[in-house]
Amino acid sequence: MMTKKLEVNILGWGAYIPIYRIKIDEICLEWGEDPSRWRKSLGLNEISVPALDEDSTTFAVEAARSAVKRAQISPNLITAIYVGTESKPYAVKPTATIVAAAINASARLSSADLEFACKAGTEAMRICIDHSLVNKTVSLAIGADSAQGKPRDALEYSAGAGAVAFIFSKGVPKHAESAAMVLHHFSYVTDTPDFWRCNGRKYPSHAERFTGAPAYFKHTINAAKGLMEEVGTRPSDYDHVVFHQPNGKFPLKAAKILGFDIKQLKYGFLADKIGNTYAANAMIGLASILDNANPGEKILMVSYGSGAGSDAFDMMTREGVQVKRELAPKVLDLISKKKYLTYGLYAKHKGKLIM
Repeated sequence: MMTKKLEVNILGWGAYIPIYRIKIDEICLEWGEDPSRWRKSLGLNEISVPALDEDSTTFAVEAARSAVKRAQISPNLITAIYVGTESKPYAVKPTATIVAAAINASARLSSADLEFACKAGTEAMRICIDHSLVNKTVSLAIGADSAQGKPRDALEYSAGAGAVAFIFSKGVPKHAESAAMVLHHFSYVTDTPDFWRCNGRKYPSHAERFTGAPAYFKHTINAAKGLMEEVGTRPSDYDHVVFHQPNGKFPLKAAKILGFDIKQLKYGFLADKIGNTYAANAMIGLASILDNANPGEKILMVSYGSGAGSDAFDMMTREGVQVKRELAPKVLDLISKKKYLTYGLYAKHKGKLIM
């Protein structure tokens, strides 16, 4: 039986990707590794790297500002801000309140920072969607991370940086327009210890190949199937699909298992260009889809977070998507602006090396 539609609008979206990159070959050169082995293993070419004066909070602010521009609303209308991240600069101080001050949002806010590995951003989306649905108000969800990987660990070859923000509203405020509508969401979680970072540790640990079948694929596929069963849709019903991209291989395999065509991943597949942006990962893919989609197109997004769980979203683009995409920087434009770093500068930018 089909579940009742949520019909919550996406009024605006915005992304931020730092200008710096490091090629996988450059990391391999530092450690005497075979570049072809790592490129083949991960399906990646390069990863995004923060500037020396950037972190997940500055990323979040830039993404939020772009989302407000596209929403074409006063920030005072926003009554909730939730930020998903696992790399917040303060252990005890919320990122959400910094974002609120930076965009001049109202002080009458429901706000918090969320943590659920790489699905913390879509957890923020779920909360904001439900907040807007119940309270009939405007909310802002952000996924932002400057991902970390221990030197020479597999994560170092994939850990990217970036942020994305979405503004939701049940109704459409005066002088605003809907870019897309969230129709349904579905979550699937279990206690699966595939990736973790203990308190006080700088770098995360992972269970290597265990992160695949019992972790990523189990949750991603069950969330996607669960949503489609509840909604009554099939892979062929969607014009676009985006999965969490811890590397360049897992999302392609998940798409194949579920019965999606590679063409449906065209705009949302970005891992080979910027790496794994953790809490922003699948959401940046969604932003890229909105940058390119036509009105009336169906979108399926499925996130994944270690520990472990997935959120799936069923969406439909609306007329406002074409006008709004021109009001702020597009994802692919942000990706195209880049400067490459040597390993030494990369290590300094990532705080692996203090100078």
